[in-house]
Amino acid sequence: MERIEYFGQPNCLRLTNGTVEAIVTTDIGPRVIRYGFVGGENVLAELPDAVVETELGQWHPWGGHRLWTAPEALPRSYSPDNDPIACEELGERSVRLIQPVEPATGIQKEMTVSLDAEGTGLTVHHKVTNTNLWEVTLAPWALTIMAGGGRVILPQEPYISHADCLLPARPLVLWHYTNLADPRYAIGPKFIQLRTDENIDEPQKIGIANKQGWAGYLRGTALFVKCMPYIDGATYPDGGCNVETFTKADFVEVETVAPLSTLARGEAAEHTERWHLFISVEAGNDEGSLDAAITPLVAQAKGK
Repeated sequence: MERIEYFGQPNCLRLTNGTVEAIVTTDIGPRVIRYGFVGGENVLAELPDAVVETELGQWHPWGGHRLWTAPEALPRSYSPDNDPIACEELGERSVRLIQPVEPATGIQKEMTVSLDAEGTGLTVHHKVTNTNLWEVTLAPWALTIMAGGGRVILPQEPYISHADCLLPARPLVLWHYTNLADPRYAIGPKFIQLRTDENIDEPQKIGIANKQGWAGYLRGTALFVKCMPYIDGATYPDGGCNVETFTKADFVEVETVAPLSTLARGEAAEHTERWHLFISVEAGNDEGSLDAAITPLVAQAKGK
């Protein structure tokens, strides 16, 4: 692990195993601001100039990967994270990032980032702690902003005939501004896809109960896969979503959400993602070629 300047931030930490690298910020955040092959492109977006004005001050998306709490609300969700954070090196390729307690919410956020000794695997562990004197109901919410120009890929549930199953498979959740006729969507029997388009500024968002345990982003021939748990019987926010995606012009997020928890003072909720990165993925636009290209890689990412 080494301390480097990156993204205009002088005190970033670089984790690498020689194959891939992850860079986290300590002057802002917590954020994972870079993830990619050594010497290759960053699959995460870098947005140093983006800003949202709120009652709490200027909130910056910054890009990369961040930790929020669901359900979303303005201005609570947009509490600025523009100040230095504490960091604890846990090993050669693992670091714990601790944000000061948010004055507006009484929530403390932590992120532990650990890179595998070999390959591309990265574990991102999220923790939110309630420091208020009262109970708070929330869910850890992990949001990854991807470099634009690709498409989010969410798995559909496996096909079961009407004769064999009469019950629904899972929720599909829409927002008031969701328009399924938007040309950026491609919805088929195997996948839901949402691509970016820098010429379409209208936002789009969709959410699902993702029981298959993965979500992907394909940009060119690079495939990013994140794996996450789904807990049967748990109560998830936003109508039952544990995976959501949002796009606006060249901006796109791949988001995962933990179940809702009611936390007393001092209690915490946690949520873990596993990331993997693949290159030279030749996938067409039709579902058959996409399925053939990525399904073996998803199985590899899930450890099957």
